[in-house]
Amino acid sequence: MSAPAPRPLRRVLIAGGGIGGIATALALQQQGIDSIVFERAPELRDGGAGLHIWTNGMLALARLGVADQVAAIAPAQSVCHFATSTGRVIGTYPVGEFVERYGQPTVAIGRSDLHGILRDAVTAPIVTGAEVTGYTEHADGVSLHFADGTSEDGDLLVGADGVRSAVRSQLLGPQPPDYTGYIAWRGHARMSPEEFPPGTFRALFGPGTRFTYYDIAPGVVHWMSVANGPAGGRDEGTPEQTLEMLRARHAGWTDPVRRILDATAPESILRGDVVDRKPDSVWGRGRVTLLGDSAHAVSFNIGQGACLAIEDALVLAGHLAAPGAGVSGALRAYEAERQERTRPMQLLAHRIGVIGALQNPAAIWVRDRVLKLAWNRTFHTAEHEHVAYGTRWASGTTASAT
Repeated sequence: MSAPAPRPLRRVLIAGGGIGGIATALALQQQGIDSIVFERAPELRDGGAGLHIWTNGMLALARLGVADQVAAIAPAQSVCHFATSTGRVIGTYPVGEFVERYGQPTVAIGRSDLHGILRDAVTAPIVTGAEVTGYTEHADGVSLHFADGTSEDGDLLVGADGVRSAVRSQLLGPQPPDYTGYIAWRGHARMSPEEFPPGTFRALFGPGTRFTYYDIAPGVVHWMSVANGPAGGRDEGTPEQTLEMLRARHAGWTDPVRRILDATAPESILRGDVVDRKPDSVWGRGRVTLLGDSAHAVSFNIGQGACLAIEDALVLAGHLAAPGAGVSGALRAYEAERQERTRPMQLLAHRIGVIGALQNPAAIWVRDRVLKLAWNRTFHTAEHEHVAYGTRWASGTTASAT
């Protein structure tokens, strides 16, 4: 006697209304699967930081049907430059070449702008002010519980609620993320195209500190200053005093660092401890799984965090929509596939953060020269192991590609 066919999915519960959660709702929508998104914040919005969307991310966004909207406002990059604080070149990534090879550029965009584009494409209901406290799994579904005492039922639960995920905490235990040992200050500067050529990306390395900048919209430059320090600190004084502290930290750095800081609105500056996680072997059980930072928190060092979350969404939706797929089997297949993809990227991002945080002059001297010698090989590895992954969506495939 043949096994009964799996019951069609009626509704997927998604905890978290950030980029990963909204992308998941959109990917499921394309597969004809209903979902509902729950976001703890009282308003559906995302942060004001900038995002580096590599070509693999743009290919995934094209599969979601929103790449054209992103490209319309996001500056396309031609070359990513890496150098010392004095301007001595370490290496370059000619990312503009990816357009000819893969059909999509590498771009930069404001996180809130990308979030808005995805949100506008989603027809699923999105509930705000819904703080998740836990879940209960049943034989044929999951109940998601909220701080106000209410619950919602669905066929399965996707925990896309960030690096401090409530779903992850119940699933794997309340382990806090790992502090990397460094802090990031982020801000926006207003600069004309004459002052800041569109499509610029540059990362500068100093002793125990870094400064990265790129434009995320016409006339808007996103920057990040990174420095070693203890976790949990706060900037004392006014935003103007914080900006003056950053000017002092990067005094004497190559142009246009000072001009960028001088063009920055002090109130735009955000400070945050940089955290990540070591790869986990378990992302889910039964009818529950994790996605994005909840599953594989990765530091900013390879610019792939948002890209990976969007990829997760497409792969998950593809497995859930596969003919004859049962819920638990589809979730475990998604997890196995994505762990193979994200594990090396988590480790790579962490290693880059470690070498970027070096303070000893001798160690820095060795780092810069080793990086320069290995640069071309590193770029080709990044392309073939990371960027080329997105070609699976150029051909319309949504599951089981390598």
